Amino acid sequence: MTLETIAKVSDTPPGTISVHEVGDLRIALCNVNGRFYAIDDVCTHDGGPLDQGELDGDLVECPRHGARFDVTTGRPMTLPAVRPVKTYPVTVDGDDVRVEISE
Repeated sequence: MTLETIAKVSDTPPGTISVHEVGDLRIALCNVNGRFYAIDDVCTHDGGPLDQGELDGDLVECPRHGARFDVTTGRPMTLPAVRPVKTYPVTVDGDDVRVEISE
């Protein structure tokens, strides 16, 4: 397990998503009303980039086919996605946003 600093708090304002590369991973960092959640930046339906979708509350919508995921749990909320997206534990230390990556 590694704790990676991926962003500053100010890099991702409330209601937005930013994408960060950690090794081979593309992680979408979502700010839901000041709380940060990290998920794989890949739709489990067709591999689309979730950071290009719209964040509506705690749901992100894939721009390709409209699948929606709960960014707090990774659960798919609408078809066509049926598999959850991977989530990562997030901690905020001062202005640093850190994500726990399993090796």
